[in-house]
Amino acid sequence: MTDRTKTLIAFDFGEKRIGIAIGQTVTRTATPLETVPARGTKPDWNAIDRLIDTWKPDALVVGLPLNMDGTDQGITVRARRFANRLHARSGLPVHLADERLSTREAWTRLIESGSRRDGPDPVAAQIILEGWFAERDRSEGLAGG
Repeated sequence: MTDRTKTLIAFDFGEKRIGIAIGQTVTRTATPLETVPARGTKPDWNAIDRLIDTWKPDALVVGLPLNMDGTDQGITVRARRFANRLHARSGLPVHLADERLSTREAWTRLIESGSRRDGPDPVAAQIILEGWFAERDRSEGLAGG
């Protein structure tokens, strides 16, 4: 990545809800943003388009649900389809990130903080983006990753 700060939006895809978080490349941190409903397994594209228009990200990250052994599960194909559709709609690069155990970790963080009001989905998206940053750091050989 270049020295320029890049903004990324991460998505924790689900068939009823999609958690969304925002992050940036300088500090490699992410913040939970909101949950967007999916109706009949179809995302609320108007809400997603509004978020992309508002935040003007440089790239998007979609959590890829995998079994613990790394194989696809039923929802994996739908998450890939969602990522492809995001790319087609936004024209932005879309990266897939392993999201194994992100929802469990999100619940742990929410319980520890005492704040469960917004549910785990945006926090899961935050965890997905943090994991994506950490993986980039490892692959680029950066310290602290």
